[in-house]
Amino acid sequence: MRPFLAAAIITLAPLTAFAQDLGGGARPVGEAWSRSPVIAPHGMAATAQPLASQIAIDILKKGGTAVDAAIAVNAALGLMEPTGCGIGGDLFAIVWDPKTGKLYGLNGSGRAPMGRSLQQTIERSAEIVGEGNGIPPLGALPVTVPGTVDAWFELHGRFGKLPMKTILAPAIGYAKDGFPVSPVIAMYMDRNLKGFEARLPMIGAFENARAVYFANGAPKAGDVFRNPDLARTYEKLARGGRNAFYRGEIARTIDAFFKRIGGDLRYEDFAAHKSQWVEPGCVDYRGYSVCELPPNGQGFAALQMLNILKNFDFSATPRGSAEALHYMVEAKRLAFEDVARYYADPDFAQIPSEWLLSDEYGRERFALIDPEKAMTSPAPGVAPKLEGAGDTTYFTVADKDGMMVSLIQSNYRGMGSGLVADGLGFMFQDRGELFSLDADHPNAYAPGKRPFHTIIPAFVLKDGAPYLSFGLMGGAMQPQGHVQVLVNMIDYGMNLQEAGDAARFNHDGGSQSTGVNLDPVGVLSVEPGIPAQTREQLVKMGHKVEIDPTGIPFGGYEAIMRDPDTGVYWGATEMRKDGTVAGY
Repeated sequence: MRPFLAAAIITLAPLTAFAQDLGGGARPVGEAWSRSPVIAPHGMAATAQPLASQIAIDILKKGGTAVDAAIAVNAALGLMEPTGCGIGGDLFAIVWDPKTGKLYGLNGSGRAPMGRSLQQTIERSAEIVGEGNGIPPLGALPVTVPGTVDAWFELHGRFGKLPMKTILAPAIGYAKDGFPVSPVIAMYMDRNLKGFEARLPMIGAFENARAVYFANGAPKAGDVFRNPDLARTYEKLARGGRNAFYRGEIARTIDAFFKRIGGDLRYEDFAAHKSQWVEPGCVDYRGYSVCELPPNGQGFAALQMLNILKNFDFSATPRGSAEALHYMVEAKRLAFEDVARYYADPDFAQIPSEWLLSDEYGRERFALIDPEKAMTSPAPGVAPKLEGAGDTTYFTVADKDGMMVSLIQSNYRGMGSGLVADGLGFMFQDRGELFSLDADHPNAYAPGKRPFHTIIPAFVLKDGAPYLSFGLMGGAMQPQGHVQVLVNMIDYGMNLQEAGDAARFNHDGGSQSTGVNLDPVGVLSVEPGIPAQTREQLVKMGHKVEIDPTGIPFGGYEAIMRDPDTGVYWGATEMRKDGTVAGY
């Protein structure tokens, strides 16, 4: 036996070394670097965590609507993907209702504390991060009222069928019994812990967060993670509804916590909170009606980019060419100058949305693009005169009746503020970091105001019928990611999965909604799949190009497409995340 074992060990060594050099396999159909979309006839869910997708299908099979399943998914992801979402954050959704044949938009974002002024915010921010550096990203100052729970109950009241006790039961069970942490989320947990520990003085009260999420350090892939505090919070919501969160025991616990740590959120801020139903805005892109939610989110930036790009003939240039990428990047830069200038809470500022989304304005902005070189300093458009007083998870679910939900939910930067209230098991968002401290800016901080938001769900109609529910996680990557996916599908004929797996770019720079502006040329991060010749040409055109092999800056895509002839669903998920598509 011993000579045989020795020989086996000797032969394995060179095989292991050889295996490290192996490339990818081959595919009988489609692009070699992609996978097949998932196809199912009755219902589907595309999420960033496989167990959450499975939960959605279980809810659909019990007779739940797509909204019921979406809430169940969101509750599960708040437990399983706390690096991207949770009930300490905000929520935006677009719902296609087959009964009325209409799209419905919900803005579930929360507001700043009513008891803190702009001047107080300026002074306290300067004490923490220095004058001129905006609102700090951690601790109590950037915390706004979490809007997710109210949004759940608004959606459920209009489109739900199963009781919330049934909807929240899977997440409660996993929170009590535990679940194995998936690889990408484990990596983000480790990144977040390192980020928190590097800035503990800014947080001021990290003990609760450490106990809930990092009692033994950051969990590793495959570790079983439990959150019994969150299970108890979900049970209170199942029994007491949204009032348990905004007017009951949970709100009073939060009030006491912020008083203890010197924060400003109060019971009255929670009691006054409400979500808002809004009308999605849509533009035509080559026969497809692409729809996004209006500000205070950045969804209209994607529509502005498309209005610019529909003046460019992508069919005359390859997808991976410098010319195609140059026009998309320049369209992004122009649109984001308008984002920084005009996008804000519409309750506090007038936003020229009709003008921003007009074909005429799109043509004007397209004419500013030099085909040979990058703009040195793009500027926002000059709006007509107005009268009067401007880290995330995405998933989509579809049901047997044709209801489709496009939903995005976030705590903002990473896991959020670093603050967890006593015994509640969730972290508060730091969305208020995105306020400007310039009193004259439409997005200036004000008591009771909603900050500028990055998270955006999207929906596409074809001939007035539902065609595509999709989104892409990741801060300012989201509008540019939406556009890249749509260009891949509509202009270059990629299927639903290939459109997300293809190499992407992420441009960062220019004017910001916070007023703390960046280099006007910015940095163009690209994935290694962008050809070397393209990268070299983009540099010659004046772009500052960097290769990023991590996948981290390029977002997280999920999508469900409905075949208009058969009603069959096609689903795709993100290779850069842990997710999967499930259907039945």
